[in-house]
Amino acid sequence: MKAQNPNLSRRVAQLAPLALALAVVAVPAQAYVGPGAGLSLLSALWALVAAIFAAVAFIVMWPVRKMLKQRKAAANNGKDNSATNDKQAP
Repeated sequence: MKAQNPNLSRRVAQLAPLALALAVVAVPAQAYVGPGAGLSLLSALWALVAAIFAAVAFIVMWPVRKMLKQRKAAANNGKDNSATNDKQAP
């Protein structure tokens, strides 16, 4: 592996404050953003929010669904046992 050029790191260290200063002082662009771009941005934002909401809802509902299935299975087992007990009694 080749050693890095020390002049390059020093050069980057010298230019970093200048780049930061230019980024802070930059004048905002006076550009027109049409309604199509705005609607695209809003629809993408709504899709992201809906996806996050759906993911959280599925994670929260997972244990609830499991509990309901267990209750239903227990109720069905109880009905099955009572039906077999009725048939066995003479």
